[in-house]
Amino acid sequence: MITIKKNATILFQGDSITDTDRLRNGADTVNPAALGSGYVNHIASHLLLARPSDKLTILNRGISGNRIVDLYSRWKCEGVNLKPDIISILIGVNDTWHEFSSNNGVEPQRFEHIYRIMLDYTREKLPDVQLVICEPFVLRCGVVEKAWIAEMDIRREMVSKISADYNATFVPFQSAFNEAKEKAPADYWLSDGVHPTPAGHRLMADVWLTAAL
Repeated sequence: MITIKKNATILFQGDSITDTDRLRNGADTVNPAALGSGYVNHIASHLLLARPSDKLTILNRGISGNRIVDLYSRWKCEGVNLKPDIISILIGVNDTWHEFSSNNGVEPQRFEHIYRIMLDYTREKLPDVQLVICEPFVLRCGVVEKAWIAEMDIRREMVSKISADYNATFVPFQSAFNEAKEKAPADYWLSDGVHPTPAGHRLMADVWLTAAL
């Protein structure tokens, strides 16, 4: 769990699931469009409503299509240099997706290695930062082929281990979606097996808040 103090800056990082068409040149926190239309916006709305006098700053810096190597390449300017108090990271699905679609993915072992390098650097520069590590997820529908599942399982196990090793808060998104598909079909939650629907994003926000607070 994390502790959110007054004047805290909370940074959300990741790929399109975090990005959700956010406005790039908007003022974060006070401009809903700058937070995107997904789970980050839901989380921000919850926190800002509950704590109106605490001057929280919430930043969305997700970029659609990012793999771990892309996130790492911009980590200094859009991670460490922002001096956040809390960093939430959701990355991993494109590392598999790009491999199956264009032979340009990031193998699980290299994914883990780069993830750890990124977090080591973060701990060096921001020793007091609180980390929230989110489990990458898919459901079997849309673009998600059966062959994806085994590789995603490996990535999820790696991310869980990384979270424990870096004393981070772990957010079990895959488990939540597995349970949700017992209530409605997979594409009710993830339109193409990867990208959440409105219900999927709200589910993510609820799971994040439960895990983190």
